[in-house]
Amino acid sequence: MRKVNLAKRYGMRYPSIDQLLEKSESKYRLVIGAAMRAKEIQKHNETLIETSCVKPVGRALEEIISGDVQIIEKG
Repeated sequence: MRKVNLAKRYGMRYPSIDQLLEKSESKYRLVIGAAMRAKEIQKHNETLIETSCVKPVGRALEEIISGDVQIIEKG
């Protein structure tokens, strides 16, 4: 059976915003956390999991959904 590339199949709808909001209390924290992780991915070209997305932001969002990257509040 051929593996389906979810990012290509669903486009902008993947990863789902509903799934992402379950991982963070705030859309703004989610955006900042994903951007920070995307910068790390771009710098080192490594992810913690195998991802469907090619671009760093999509890869970061997949890591957040999987639970391998958590968004925490500083304070």
